Amino acid sequence: MPVKSFVVTSQLPDAVFWDLDGTLVDTEHYWLAAEEQLVTSFGGTWNWEDALQLVGSGLWHSARILQTYGVDLSEDAIVDSLTTTVLSHLQREVPWRPGALELLAALRDAGVTTALVTMSVRSLAQHVADSIGYPAFDAIVTGDEVENAKPHPEPYLKAAALLGVDPARSVAIEDSIPGLTSATAAGMVTIGVPHNIALMPDSGYRLVPTLTGFGLSELAEVFAHPFHSPLDDALRAAAVAHESETE
Repeated sequence: MPVKSFVVTSQLPDAVFWDLDGTLVDTEHYWLAAEEQLVTSFGGTWNWEDALQLVGSGLWHSARILQTYGVDLSEDAIVDSLTTTVLSHLQREVPWRPGALELLAALRDAGVTTALVTMSVRSLAQHVADSIGYPAFDAIVTGDEVENAKPHPEPYLKAAALLGVDPARSVAIEDSIPGLTSATAAGMVTIGVPHNIALMPDSGYRLVPTLTGFGLSELAEVFAHPFHSPLDDALRAAAVAHESETE
């Protein structure tokens, strides 16, 4: 009979904060479709490279970028259009990122407080949270509820205040540079899980190639040793090699 391993709860952070798009759910292609549809409706062009410049940014910032591509609408109207389109996709299918639901469930079972911190609007974030099937988050902070979007630390500081936790005793999981910058500026131990944007090793956060197989023990190790080390490079290279072999 396999021996079940346990993690001492004191080794875990007091709270774990999750980004949404690209970290919990694989929705960047939904956003690309919404952006392309909107830009082309005004006679412009939009491609994947254009879309990547918006990853992790606030929606109102993205709206201003889209205006420079010819979208003749107000910022609020652009945000509403994008959100409505992406939500329609999510209502058909919520594409979870590998390993995310498993780690989230393990955290909840261990009694670790969790929050969702996203620059998407409340309606979209709530739909994803409700799709999990149980109360997965103790708080949700969204882009329409903060004055300063990522990379400003306000979203994570607000979430920590809502939970009543010390940011330094917390872990944030992100996939983008704006998100990583926001979380580290808030004073959190930060994990970068690369997806559509390449993340370079940085002394301010830890790179984890995938959340598949990343459980409480691995989280406790990162919390204890929060900064990048040469071992991270070896782990990432091994993960990339494994993915190439299985394709």
